[in-house]
Amino acid sequence: MTLAKLDYNMSPWKKTITAGLISYIDAGSIVAGAAGLSMWQAYFGMDSMQMGILAALSSNTGGAAIGALIGGKICDKYGRKFVYNYALLIYMIGVALIVCATNYPMFLLGYVIVGLTVGADVVASWTFIAEEAPSENRAKHCGSAQIAWMLGPVVVFAASIPLNSMFGLLGNRIMFAHLIVVAAFIWYQRLKMPESTEWTESKVKEKQLIAEGKFKKVTYAMILKGTSLKTVFLCCGVYTLWNISASTAGFFMPYIYEHVGNLSNTMSLVMQCANFAVCILATVVFMYFGDKVNRRGLYTIFGATPMIAWVVWTLPAEMLQTWMLWAFTIVNGFAMQQQFYQLWSSELFPVRYRATAQGFTFFVTRFAAAIWAFVVPILMETVGFRVAAIILVALSAISWLVGAILAPDDRGKTLEEITTERYGHELDDDDCLVNCEGKHS
Repeated sequence: MTLAKLDYNMSPWKKTITAGLISYIDAGSIVAGAAGLSMWQAYFGMDSMQMGILAALSSNTGGAAIGALIGGKICDKYGRKFVYNYALLIYMIGVALIVCATNYPMFLLGYVIVGLTVGADVVASWTFIAEEAPSENRAKHCGSAQIAWMLGPVVVFAASIPLNSMFGLLGNRIMFAHLIVVAAFIWYQRLKMPESTEWTESKVKEKQLIAEGKFKKVTYAMILKGTSLKTVFLCCGVYTLWNISASTAGFFMPYIYEHVGNLSNTMSLVMQCANFAVCILATVVFMYFGDKVNRRGLYTIFGATPMIAWVVWTLPAEMLQTWMLWAFTIVNGFAMQQQFYQLWSSELFPVRYRATAQGFTFFVTRFAAAIWAFVVPILMETVGFRVAAIILVALSAISWLVGAILAPDDRGKTLEEITTERYGHELDDDDCLVNCEGKHS
């Protein structure tokens, strides 16, 4: 049987799982560093400035932001498969640098490489999943990538507890090394995957328009106007503002549990592991109800949880009790902003610039998180974490309101139907935005 035949015989779920596993190594690379941040700080003698730079350029923030911006453009021009085949090879090089790091510059370079490749791959993979998923189960398929994202932290934090205890920094190096093995497995599986049907059909139409002299080049000006601008506002309003608190939890939380909550390293990792276990439960809820009930109502309920959870950290440190930290851990885990963002950013933009637009919103999100990540250690060192927590509550509240007011409900619709309904009144055939949509559902 030929490789091409294997490609097109893959089931929708196998395509989704193979593409979505990038989320495991994305989250794994973030939390592996978080689990050993105190040890790396001691090993390299990092000051607050160096920690801020590391956090700002990691796969959690700036590195992924730039990678998404570049990867989105490449993804729309050369295809989803082009990006997710080559990005993982570079990712493995970056992780290897981290594993072998003997000084801060080497460690930082590894983080930058990992961030760039993760950003590019996430855009390609999330776009591919939405385009290949059956319309009636799109939320379920998109949610599966989030399961992989949450599973990464659960595995890494759970394994880090004994490894850090027994081997110290070597244990954290081992956690990074396992990501190379997983990435190699994913890369091999992806060699058997097809290109996105939606993208392939759009390129056929694009060639016709080029031949007729009617083709219009995609620009960010095209994305930042009309209905597309409203979609950008929705995605950034929900995801960017929420992700500032999520990135804080993803990278700094063990450090915060230890230095603000006065917990041991082991207990902080137990709480982080529990948090992501709850995130998996929340994603299962999203997958079950996302294609069945009104999505705005679903978001309104679960989008409020981060705002409520972060209130705990606005209390004076001496008032913090272990049960309060457990309450934060559990309630914060029920947030659904990332699940909804993946769904909306993949289905609400036309196919011609779907990945470019998603890459742009992902860039804005991770860039904002990068700036915040640089500021957090300085805030903790100067005015204390309470000030940061108050800001996080406010941003989470705005994120909740934007989604509760603007969230669409496109359950069961094909991507073509969504594009026609949202853009048909303001686009003509020459834009290759409506007619480029394929009939795949």
